[in-house]
Amino acid sequence: MPRKVVIEPVTRIEGHAKISIYLDDAGNVSDAKFHVVEFRGFEKFCEGRPLWEMPGITPRICGICPVSHLLASAKACDAILAVKVPPAAEKLRRVMNLGQIIQSHALSFFHLSSPDFLLGWDSPVEKRNVFGLVTANPDLARAGIRLRQFGQEIIELLGGRKIHPAWAVPGGVREALTEERRQQIKTKLPEALATAQTGLKLFRGVLKTHQREAQVFGNFPSLFMGLSNPDGVWEHYDGTLKFVDAGGNVIADDIEVNRYREVIGEASESHSYLKSPYYKPMGYPDGIYRVGPLARLNVCKTIGTPLADHELERFREFGHGAVTSSFLYHYARLIEILACVERIENMINDPILLSEHLRADAGINKLDAVGASEAPRGTLFHHYQTDERGVITKANLIVATQNNAARMAMGVEKAAKGLISGKEVTEGTLNMVEMTFRAYDPCHACATHSLPGSMPLVLHLRDLRGNTLAKVRRDGNGKIYRE
Repeated sequence: MPRKVVIEPVTRIEGHAKISIYLDDAGNVSDAKFHVVEFRGFEKFCEGRPLWEMPGITPRICGICPVSHLLASAKACDAILAVKVPPAAEKLRRVMNLGQIIQSHALSFFHLSSPDFLLGWDSPVEKRNVFGLVTANPDLARAGIRLRQFGQEIIELLGGRKIHPAWAVPGGVREALTEERRQQIKTKLPEALATAQTGLKLFRGVLKTHQREAQVFGNFPSLFMGLSNPDGVWEHYDGTLKFVDAGGNVIADDIEVNRYREVIGEASESHSYLKSPYYKPMGYPDGIYRVGPLARLNVCKTIGTPLADHELERFREFGHGAVTSSFLYHYARLIEILACVERIENMINDPILLSEHLRADAGINKLDAVGASEAPRGTLFHHYQTDERGVITKANLIVATQNNAARMAMGVEKAAKGLISGKEVTEGTLNMVEMTFRAYDPCHACATHSLPGSMPLVLHLRDLRGNTLAKVRRDGNGKIYRE
């Protein structure tokens, strides 16, 4: 008989999701669905709030990447004020974003993903976690923890707290970097650099022993999107939108972020609260794309720092044009850690970082504006509309995990069909299916939101024995059906 295998909850990610795998009579996979099963609706919470509060409110969306929302929100507010942020404030924002990328990527690789690489896909589930890694390789586990700590300390030294800092504000930042805090960052750079290089050496070894996974896991042609600058240097904070295809060809470039609606559409799938963005000129599903570390390295021409550029050359040997295997998100993540450490090292002695000129003041000059930044997981958009007093009338957020939604679902289906055949489905095999989306380091709590209309809802009324007495369904347009 046909049957369904459900992985619930999926593990070692942020948020709640499940996977449904449908098997035919022969035990082969006929279909697989990736469901995001939570709904939070932060855009609605923002309506009616003053513009000035938004950079303080939106970091609460996520405890893993609060800085990403802080900066995208502040940039949207900058645009509504129509101000140019002082150079010192922009550079300080960039330093904080580099720290954010380091801490998030370190968490993803060393804590959430490396247990699979080092302990084995099918090792006992009770040991296949960060605690098992501490037992098997305490030095590596400790180094990963300290690397993440370094990124968090940068955030704290600038913003006053490691999580949910309300430091970036419309027009700039609240507080300067002091000389004492600058020295604290400088003293920890050598250790962070050494750990990044250790991680890269480790993963190069993984690639030698996991060649099949590198070729099979989520390896398919797609578009890639990221922020770009005129020099083609790796960008993480500002710039315009750029799309490349699987061959590395530029499909679209130099698109101002406030025009994102012209090129990005959002499709809905009945099995998930996660929207599926796509490149409008190609339609859905042909125009679905990927963002994040893999996309940023495919979009840029160079990283602009010597060690990371050397590693980028090795990375590009895995592609023909663009690198398309989702398994190599892990490699790209480590290269970006290295790039972040090098960038901080290059910037930290700049005297402008100690400047007290940190904020541009203005009133409401626009009623509609977009702020975009590169979160660890990919391109993040905050789109605000306000009234003349600066009160938010509408907000739309497109976050990185949402941008990756369709490709994550495709990767899960491909992995399930490639790995599962016959009657027996082992826990280790299911973990390998989970690894397909874990490579994207998804953050589902950030990503679930609603377009204009109503949230689809099915309500079952049952008696004490569990018998269904009535069923009411509401579709996305608000229409009610009684069954």
